[in-house]
Amino acid sequence: MKTINRILLVLIIILQVSCSTSKTANGSAVSASKTNKKITVYTTAENTNLRLSLSDNLISNSTTQQTKSTVSISLDADKTDQTFLGIGGAITDASAEVFAKLSPKKQQEFLTAYYDKNKGIGYTLARTNIHSCDFSSDSYTYVAEGDKDLKTFNIDHDRKYRIPLIKSAIETAGGNLTLFVSPWSPPAFMKDNNDILHGGVLLPEFAQSWANYYVKFIRAYEKEGIPVWGLTIQNEPMAKQRWESCIYTPEAERDFLKNFLGPTLEKEGLSSKNVIIWDHNRGDMLTKRANLVFSDPEVSKYAWGIGFHWYETWNGGTPKFESVGEVHQAFPNKNLLFTEGCIEKFDASRFQFWGNAERYGLNMINDFNNGTVGWTDWNILLDQNGGPNHVGNFCFSPIHATKDELIYTPMYYYIGHLSKFIRPNAKRIIQTISDKKLISTSFKNSDDKIITIVMNQSDNEIVYTLTNHNSQNTITIPAHAIQTIVY
Repeated sequence: MKTINRILLVLIIILQVSCSTSKTANGSAVSASKTNKKITVYTTAENTNLRLSLSDNLISNSTTQQTKSTVSISLDADKTDQTFLGIGGAITDASAEVFAKLSPKKQQEFLTAYYDKNKGIGYTLARTNIHSCDFSSDSYTYVAEGDKDLKTFNIDHDRKYRIPLIKSAIETAGGNLTLFVSPWSPPAFMKDNNDILHGGVLLPEFAQSWANYYVKFIRAYEKEGIPVWGLTIQNEPMAKQRWESCIYTPEAERDFLKNFLGPTLEKEGLSSKNVIIWDHNRGDMLTKRANLVFSDPEVSKYAWGIGFHWYETWNGGTPKFESVGEVHQAFPNKNLLFTEGCIEKFDASRFQFWGNAERYGLNMINDFNNGTVGWTDWNILLDQNGGPNHVGNFCFSPIHATKDELIYTPMYYYIGHLSKFIRPNAKRIIQTISDKKLISTSFKNSDDKIITIVMNQSDNEIVYTLTNHNSQNTITIPAHAIQTIVY
């Protein structure tokens, strides 16, 4: 009898332990093991030494700290949206020329900083230009002037600087880098203004020749061992620039894809290449281009998605994030890709200007929350003058080089808070946030790790609670900071 009583006593104790609960700030019962789920926090903050730094000391589950919380971020990992493609930057002629001047030691440091997912920020996406763009030292094409049949086509120009850098980036990234390519203009003889610069339009009699040009480029690069994942039809097709540019009306772009580029890629066995329309700013034209192309089955079948830039704010306006969300809602089976953005108007005194980094964080978080699958910065590297650039259009990049030193700007770290931790094929998690003092986005990686990005643009530190199902944690984010939470 005593033995039976002892067994019953042990069972009662076990039952009491298994049923023990703790109370969250709102009074709901949470399993103790759930509450203490292991999370890791990384922080970058202004006026501190924190740069993608492990900062678990900012986590607190104490009752006192919970009562200080002013913002709540809640997510349900079972509710997801778009699939993540990647984050990266453009490997331009300018970037490649600056890279070539670095010592081998600094070249390796640079490659590791961007493309190593463990020691760097793990870029998985890249863009490059089809012949010259503004961030080239001069204007050039791959054919002799007037060669409609493209018999003289060769990419010898790119073999000196750009191709070696792309190959090194691919190797450092683990052998795989999602690369898409973009033209800034057809050769001069194919345009009505007979000029590779200053806008102009593609002449109808050269439409097929120009479509063949994309094929020649893709095959030439792939022969070099550089896989091409996709292509945009035209960089900024509504901008007449003093550099390489070409104008396409919405109807002209649609018809070129429908009647020439799409069928040519298909005929040449390249239909698996992902074609991206627009490749210009957010706003009304983004939705107009999407509606025109994606609503027409005969042309939509050739289009993987639509690309956009952030320069709609040039004339003092605000970012048109809502247009991205509108396209995502209207065409959920098509993809939205951020194809270019940079801080314009280079000023060497502002290498460490924090507002530049916050512009990146604001845009990246809002673009992803509106359905964007990937995000591509502009030049990955520029010199101490914001170039080279053959028309004086100098800009910032996340890393600059002066002599044989690398300058890491705050932009590099803000991008890294997303690119290092959110991995290809992750799913964005639907979440809610109680106060606009913070902005946030969350993803679930293929290994089920959840990644939450939180950004604070205010002058004060903020305490917030992060809740997922029955797991809740209280975290402090410093003023003007960005955090990545991994759990």
